[in-house]
Amino acid sequence: MTTTTAVTVRVPAKVNLQLAVGPAREDGYHDLVNVFHAVALFDEVTVTGARTRANGGAAGLSAEDAGGGPASHVDRVPLDASNLAWRAADLLARESGAREPVHLHLRKAIPVAGGMAGGSADAAAALVACNAFWGIGLDRERLLDLAARLGSDVAFPLVGGTAVGTGRGEVLAPARCAGRLHWVFALSEGGLSTPEVFGAYDRLRPGAPAPRGDPALMAALAEGDARAVGAALSNDLQPAALALRPALAETLEAGRAAGALGAFVSGSGPTCAFLAESAEHADRIADAVRTAPDCAHAVTAHGDVPGATVV
Repeated sequence: MTTTTAVTVRVPAKVNLQLAVGPAREDGYHDLVNVFHAVALFDEVTVTGARTRANGGAAGLSAEDAGGGPASHVDRVPLDASNLAWRAADLLARESGAREPVHLHLRKAIPVAGGMAGGSADAAAALVACNAFWGIGLDRERLLDLAARLGSDVAFPLVGGTAVGTGRGEVLAPARCAGRLHWVFALSEGGLSTPEVFGAYDRLRPGAPAPRGDPALMAALAEGDARAVGAALSNDLQPAALALRPALAETLEAGRAAGALGAFVSGSGPTCAFLAESAEHADRIADAVRTAPDCAHAVTAHGDVPGATVV
């Protein structure tokens, strides 16, 4: 179908500036108001041809550390059909009729099981890369439809920037973010299971109300007021993540003591995020949080940035 020998797609991590979580639905999901913000911490997914698997799709997967996370985090990446990027390639092959099998190679800087949607980002990148490799030509709207079928967080890395996700997070509306925001991410050696965090949330907050957006946050983003953004950051899952991993409280406190404009658990954790006044301030916060007992690694990044891009 194509003479292309390889396609590489770069895709960003996300941080949730607001994560408002409603009660559990009958299908097991939760209604959300999720303000996604793409940050300059990137994975790369490279697609090449493979010689096996007659029905097309993913025939193999490999991963390497790009230096952005704890040294052992790539060891937790599944290298089989349970991997979301593998499933993305298979889904696109089924939908398009592409017959040429592919190998996926993940070069990972986004922490694994860190609450920054690394697996979802890789799935989004795999959709874009396979779409280009096979020469299918699906437009962004069709890719977004496929992304929503793969998982709640897969659609956002396709578009990047800043966006409000509703439903279970897959229905996106772009949001304005004026100026550049500077971030620090404190990464833990071990991950947290997203289903376990949501389970703890349901136990801690059985009467959760319907989620609502925060006008103060959206106004602060549109005005480029970093201090006001920091004051409005929120995550309904944070108490659940702290209940499962109490040591994260010390990491958050270390960042606050260093003057972070905002400090919170990113998504389902265990990564902790800190908003800084400047790139230099971010470096000082990173130095401070590295001394926290649960911090295995700290990185700085800025946002927002574009979504999945062929490089």
